[in-house]
Amino acid sequence: MTADAPVAVGLVGTGGWARTMHAPLHSAAGPTRLAGVWGRDPERTAALAAEHGVRAFRSFDELVDECEAVDFAVAPHVQAELAVRAAARGRALMLEKPLGVTLEQSREVADAVRTAGVPHLVVLTKRYHSRTRHFLAQAAALRAEGPALGASARYLHGGFLQGSFAQADGTWRSGPLGALRDLGPHLLDLVDLAVGPVVAVRAEQARDQLTAVTTWHADGAVAQVVLSGAVAAEGVLTDVDVYSSAGVARYTTSGMDHDECWVTARRELAAAVRHGSPVTVDVDRAVRVAVLVDAVEQSLRADAPVRVDGDQDQCEAGPRPPV
Repeated sequence: MTADAPVAVGLVGTGGWARTMHAPLHSAAGPTRLAGVWGRDPERTAALAAEHGVRAFRSFDELVDECEAVDFAVAPHVQAELAVRAAARGRALMLEKPLGVTLEQSREVADAVRTAGVPHLVVLTKRYHSRTRHFLAQAAALRAEGPALGASARYLHGGFLQGSFAQADGTWRSGPLGALRDLGPHLLDLVDLAVGPVVAVRAEQARDQLTAVTTWHADGAVAQVVLSGAVAAEGVLTDVDVYSSAGVARYTTSGMDHDECWVTARRELAAAVRHGSPVTVDVDRAVRVAVLVDAVEQSLRADAPVRVDGDQDQCEAGPRPPV
């Protein structure tokens, strides 16, 4: 295999996300190529494979045999099971967030990837956009002039309202934790990076549809994070503002070309496979984000603040903000 040959990618999944994003990504000319598709529904697998002119595999193991990298576009609990098997067989991985439904599942995937030492990438989509990189650099420069005082962040849309794609998934996106598990990783990741490491969280919910989180940070900053998939907004409202006595760093996804995110992620995956190049989001970062989401879930269950231990990424409930 030459250093510039497209990486042969096998796609796992035949749902909406696989059809609209993952399959077209690898089918277009570029540094990867779609080698085939496998899903648990043979008819849907055949249809998606035929649409892109590739092989429909009869089993997951057959797909793994015929590809260099495995791209997962399935529910987290399915990804958590199959990614471990693919890593053990030495395949590179393109993983969706969250790595698993639970923190334990996420850690099992990360452990398998580290043990196998395989190239991999986690699609925390917004992190692959140049606007996000610029914002994080701006926030870091601001904090270099003096500690951040705080931040406000929101991720709001109507995607979980009746009739949306989210309601069709009766597992990880359903119920009061659905939006937290789906939208939370994006926002908590940015706040953790832009403001400084989160050391404690306190979460509350309104009618099981909106989650409000207070985050305390290592340098003493306090942030307010709000997320919901049940807000009938015009478009998606995603923004983060970091406040400091030295100024304000602002971020919004309004008008963002998300195709750039996917093109960049694809390029990084290929470079990781061919040259061992670093990626924007690896399993270590994905586990850190999973720890933050888990801390919010713990806070909701306990109706109390939860401390996050940055050294061991452990969480502990407490009677008051433990900072």
